[in-house]
Amino acid sequence: MTLDSDILLTGATGNVGRELLALLDAYDASVRALVRDPGTARLPDGVDLVTGDLSAPGGLEDAVRGCGTVFLVWPFLTAEHAPAVLDVFTRHARRIVYVSSAAVTDPPTRPQSDPITQLHADMEQLIEKSGLEWTFLRADTLASNARGWSAQIRAARTVRGPDIAPTAVVHERDVAAVAALALTGEGHAGARHVLTGPEVLSRADQVWLIGEASGSPARFEPVPVAVARERMLADGRPPALVEALLAATGRPASDLVTSTVEDLTGSPARTFRSWAEEHAELFR
Repeated sequence: MTLDSDILLTGATGNVGRELLALLDAYDASVRALVRDPGTARLPDGVDLVTGDLSAPGGLEDAVRGCGTVFLVWPFLTAEHAPAVLDVFTRHARRIVYVSSAAVTDPPTRPQSDPITQLHADMEQLIEKSGLEWTFLRADTLASNARGWSAQIRAARTVRGPDIAPTAVVHERDVAAVAALALTGEGHAGARHVLTGPEVLSRADQVWLIGEASGSPARFEPVPVAVARERMLADGRPPALVEALLAATGRPASDLVTSTVEDLTGSPARTFRSWAEEHAELFR
């Protein structure tokens, strides 16, 4: 499909964004990648980079001018700048595809289980009120989050951290595949696509699969929240981020598995085992 206007891609340097950039090339889509510093973006040659920062909405006007569609990954813990950002988008774009969370419960106006889920619910409400034609990609836990365990696994074959309820971990390439369809095609307006992997996995399951894929056993060792907080703060993480991440340990258990990825793309959702095999070198 050839689009009559550009797509503005936020989060282009992230795990989903990089996969999405590669996929959109096959759709003959004209894409602009919004980056804060083009010199450090490390995106493929030929990608049209535009400078901008979602925390500074006043500087986004030139970046979005001429773009009919926006792909939005919100990188903050609050929706503080979102109304101003959406105002800019609304002046130029027709539709928006937003990466939300499968943990959001409906109606999104109700209190959510933790600050990160609450943020996504708040963002959904703001986008609905913006006047843009919207699509929400409610993604479950991204497989790429496991990259954060690589140093521990390489060093000691053990991941020590707070445990959370098992979820149907979804491959970031599947999220990108659905995003590409929503960005370039019709029929997704007003949709809340809930994207999961094919099986519910605990953190222990994920670490075990990484060990299998990388050729040496690995295990997950849960630690108390208080211990995890101390370690995360010692690593230099901002206190607000630490508290938001730890609050996710209180999310209720879920056995949610959807067929949305296959229904929309025609291909079954990828397994976490396949992700671990693709990225085995990270953990050796």
